[in-house]
Amino acid sequence: MRITAIIGLLFLASLSAAAQQRPLVTEDVEIVKPGSVRFEFGFDFQQDRNFPLSGLNGDLTRLGVVALTFGLAPNVEFEAGGVLQNYLSVNRQYQPSAIPIRLSQGTNSTHDTGDFYLATKIKLRAETKRAPAIGFRVGAEMPNSNQTRGIGVNQTNFFATVLAGKHVGKFHVFGNLGLGILTAPVDLFTQNDVLLYGLAVAYQYNPRLALLGEVNGRYSTRSNAPRGTESDGAARFGARFRAAGLMWDIAGIRGLHANSARSGISFGVSYEASLFQPVK
Repeated sequence: MRITAIIGLLFLASLSAAAQQRPLVTEDVEIVKPGSVRFEFGFDFQQDRNFPLSGLNGDLTRLGVVALTFGLAPNVEFEAGGVLQNYLSVNRQYQPSAIPIRLSQGTNSTHDTGDFYLATKIKLRAETKRAPAIGFRVGAEMPNSNQTRGIGVNQTNFFATVLAGKHVGKFHVFGNLGLGILTAPVDLFTQNDVLLYGLAVAYQYNPRLALLGEVNGRYSTRSNAPRGTESDGAARFGARFRAAGLMWDIAGIRGLHANSARSGISFGVSYEASLFQPVK
């Protein structure tokens, strides 16, 4: 009931195009306006994706890729998000599962809730004529999934990244670099520290349309990474456009690593509205 009420308010409130994030994963340095809440809702379809923990390969549909971002101060925002439901159409079992998995007999599909996350972003320095804006983002991914469904890893993970961004004419270039500490789902008392990276470019074609591209993911420096913590990432190319008073987006996806999805598509919508008065 509370979630429904929030979504209803977002539909009725006035909207702003500032600091939009979708369909990119790379974080912009810009902060949501204080007192505003940005709601993002999306849908992803990824083909030929590997799930090393369960050994399954299939086509993944992510329904309800959601995020709520609250502007708490001129340089601070708080974000919560995740995937409401993952649906996997299983193509094959490409390697033995490292954990017991429970799939219904006679079916070639499975579904599960995604792992949600909490994160805080701080803008440390505004952009100047010569220097980029600098920020910092830190957060944690929670164990909401059920690993026996064959999709999620059901582990608590930590991440921290440094953010930078610079405008050059109509182009906005921004990037992330940081550390992810991933709990090994199978190996006891083990973790994998991975490099988090992202580089994105947005071209503001006109006030209603922006063209976008990025390379984003994680890289494991270990040649034999614990199962479930391997390198993963994707390149995205798409557009963001305003129509009917809303901000819409669409992007194509191309995997970068062996376990990444071979290809895919993402589309969604974003709203931003002033809903509360920040404490002074």
